[in-house]
Amino acid sequence: MKPLLIAGCTGALVAGGHATRMGGLPKGLLALDGEPIAARAVRLFEELFEDALVVANDPAPYAALGVRIVGDVLPGKGAPGGVHAALSAARTEWVFTAACDMPFLSAGPIRWLADRRGDAPAVLVRFGGRLQPLHACWSRACLPVLDRLLREGDPSLRELAREVGARVVEEAEWRTVDPAGRAFENANTPADAARLGLVPGQLPP
Repeated sequence: MKPLLIAGCTGALVAGGHATRMGGLPKGLLALDGEPIAARAVRLFEELFEDALVVANDPAPYAALGVRIVGDVLPGKGAPGGVHAALSAARTEWVFTAACDMPFLSAGPIRWLADRRGDAPAVLVRFGGRLQPLHACWSRACLPVLDRLLREGDPSLRELAREVGARVVEEAEWRTVDPAGRAFENANTPADAARLGLVPGQLPP
């Protein structure tokens, strides 16, 4: 029997950026086991959520994924602008966000995190002493706060999480579902990509 979808939630892959540290290669096109990690993420989102989308200001590299691609509403705001764009475009009350360079997203930890939404405006994990805002659940109730603060300045996602009063899952609890914190691994540089076993890839035409 097919597992139930996570109710009222969209999976949003935040691609954004120019990948300058990757020599211009869109990070979502880095491949793991022969499949671009963006394609892996979207396939997972379609299994888990009512809807899926990609936030990317250049839609061309991700067009073959077959999901909605939306651009920033407030350009030049980096990852916070990506979360803002995802919330602005969502047709559901909740959005699960992930960065396009996270190769080890998996259903179990995502479902576990979504189960802890309750009446919180957002749910984030603190791992390695830092909040992890790009493997997190954000509700549309956060949107007015994000919109105001992003129009006023350039807050980080961690600052925004504090401003909206996000529920924080501490590391010891998270380790019960993801002992090594693999969900938060990401590839910012070629050295990261090599360490994680990622190689340049491409989506089918």
